[in-house]
Amino acid sequence: MNSVLSGGVAQLIREVQVPIDGIETADLSGFIERVGDARVVLLGTSTQGTSEFYRWRARLTRELVMHHGFTIIAAEADWADVARIDRHVRHLPKDQRTWRAFDAFPQWQWRNYETVDLVEWLRAHNAEVRSPSGRTGFFGLDFYGLFGGAAEVIRALQRLDPSSAEVARARYGLLTQSQFDPAAYGHAPLTSGYEAAEGEIVHQLEELLARRVEQGRHDRDRSFDAVANARVLAAAGRYYRAMYYGSVESWNLREQHLFDTLLCLLSAGGSASRAVVWAHNTHVGDAAATEHVGCDESNFGHLCRRHFGARVYSVGFGTDHGTVLAARGWNGESERMRLKPAQAGSFEQLFHDTGAPAFMLPLRTPRRLALREELSQRRLERAIGPIYRPGTESMSHYLEASLATQFDEYVWFDETKALCPLANQPSIDDVPDTWPFGI
Repeated sequence: MNSVLSGGVAQLIREVQVPIDGIETADLSGFIERVGDARVVLLGTSTQGTSEFYRWRARLTRELVMHHGFTIIAAEADWADVARIDRHVRHLPKDQRTWRAFDAFPQWQWRNYETVDLVEWLRAHNAEVRSPSGRTGFFGLDFYGLFGGAAEVIRALQRLDPSSAEVARARYGLLTQSQFDPAAYGHAPLTSGYEAAEGEIVHQLEELLARRVEQGRHDRDRSFDAVANARVLAAAGRYYRAMYYGSVESWNLREQHLFDTLLCLLSAGGSASRAVVWAHNTHVGDAAATEHVGCDESNFGHLCRRHFGARVYSVGFGTDHGTVLAARGWNGESERMRLKPAQAGSFEQLFHDTGAPAFMLPLRTPRRLALREELSQRRLERAIGPIYRPGTESMSHYLEASLATQFDEYVWFDETKALCPLANQPSIDDVPDTWPFGI
């Protein structure tokens, strides 16, 4: 079938889209019907700093938890950090250690008022559940100290070989969802100091990881943690070496770890357990539908589809313009930045051309098959992680993908605004109860 003109595709989208008339007022009955008996629902985001994405994911999550048997909320976040949140929402004894959750780059990804709202809602919801075993938990899928470990590498290299620290800083940007040049993993120039420091720094990172795991053992309530801790430690050396040298393997190892952790959570929850996962589009969408399939790069969404088949439902998110919270470089400070309008030839431009402010777009079972055929064709798709580089947006934040084979549904907000971070408030003490985010 020949592709129709972009204006014709925009008209087709207008005809089949499901309007979102308000984040708190939209009718979700159609969405729930489309989810059906899916055991896992993946909720994405095309940036890690957009308020509407977090609030809409929270609305969908509340519906799934309250009425459809979902007792696991899992996030693209550090296991140890989210463990503190989990204690809070399930009314377990507090972690008495004096440390702040989500204190490593990018802090604002979870240290924001939008996340606080969901956490406090979940705590109140669980208070009404009599059986502790029936309460919904909040879990992190990621490696212990993933980004904290990267910061440790940079600090150590600054002491041993400052020029190598710059190489490391550039490479760790590739661990985020904001860079799409797989060749860059292997072609950054290595200095002799970088290679010489490998053994010392990887050993230092393994010791750091072991200390965090050991500290966590004293404060957790379930034997499942021991299994998770052992898995992290077993993978640590291999992962950190891959991360240190910047190979594509570091991405694949991380994606496999996210998936394995989800399987462990579902197994621990029993055969009836259901999970909703919050992660970036580049995690939850199927990598086989993107340009990365030719680079030996897999991802969490692809692993989920291969394992669960039709019982996983993946939702991508997108926007055209507005503001976004992001940093300009690795380990940088967050800024409220102006989001550039979508590029010509992108899916985002198609959705903007509809003139609709916000909508859901079913892709697995669209009302018109022509829509799926059109959106299965490769176009540009934008993805912004914690780092946003507007000056090099074409190279840094766009990839080619087939949207209709990447996701089962797509959510569109034409104009969006930046997250409201806790760290940017005059004082974190202004939050009525700063725990579990505070000390």
